[in-house]
Amino acid sequence: MTLEADSLAERRRLKRRLSFWRIGAILFAVAAVVAVVASQNGGLTPGLGFEPYVARVSIERFISDDREQHKMLKSVSESEQVRGVIVFVNSPGGTTAGAEALYMSLRRLAEKKPVVAVFGTAATSAAYLAGIAADHIVARGNSITGSVGVILQWAEFSELLRNWGIKVEEIRSGQLKAVPSPFTAPDPAGRALVEEMVNESRNWFVDLVTQRRQISAEALEQVKTGRIYTGRQALQIGLVDELGDETNALKWLEEKRGVTKGLRVVDREPENASSPFQMHALARSLAAFFASFVQQSAEILANGTQFNHLDGFFSLWHPEKQ
Repeated sequence: MTLEADSLAERRRLKRRLSFWRIGAILFAVAAVVAVVASQNGGLTPGLGFEPYVARVSIERFISDDREQHKMLKSVSESEQVRGVIVFVNSPGGTTAGAEALYMSLRRLAEKKPVVAVFGTAATSAAYLAGIAADHIVARGNSITGSVGVILQWAEFSELLRNWGIKVEEIRSGQLKAVPSPFTAPDPAGRALVEEMVNESRNWFVDLVTQRRQISAEALEQVKTGRIYTGRQALQIGLVDELGDETNALKWLEEKRGVTKGLRVVDREPENASSPFQMHALARSLAAFFASFVQQSAEILANGTQFNHLDGFFSLWHPEKQ
């Protein structure tokens, strides 16, 4: 009888110890899920906890309409940790529509966070358009910037095809359908159409520069030519606000926008959709894993049973070839 009582007491102690560790595991799992979900919603940045910081967003290479980049900028704007944003621009430009979308995303970000742009080697055309979305622009003295305007280029092979004895037949639904075409030289009406579109987009670009930079009429006439400038020249006519680097940008955030001095600068990047370790997929996997774990652990605590398994146009500048 005594042995049976001792055995029963030992089993109860073992059960209590198992319950303690299971509850601890459940609490850890819940905390992990909360952390992952919060990080995906801009409320928590991996490696920083809830520490405030300055976000660095890089605009590099060719600019296009990048949905992942827009999602990242929206996440930065919604993050309670982000106190300010540095937009590092180092690009020759890109598509005009892509620049328009990026400009709008950055302006929405600037409505919620103080934003300063820092120009690297080049910030021209579509990249300069991204820069004027910020409320302050810092450029190096030798940064290449400007090139305000748009360009539409195409190769025209009609003479080459004729020399090779190749004739391209086509039937168009209208005179201006498929203009410009690489197979035929544009007629006056087709060229006029292309020039009309380019000029309309150029005027849109110039209007944005006028609104955002408040430059003089004389300087604006220069800018309309689409020429490029060094950072020093751009400062003289008002295309940028200051010469310097990221240190100057941080100083502006601290002195002009009240951002706490000494905050850590953290790079925020779009997700790489091709990566098997992208955060959204990881978050979903972790959430599913821990949800299953919590459910089965709860059943164990409730029933006192052992678990058997765990399921688990382009706005682009480039030197002209002579």
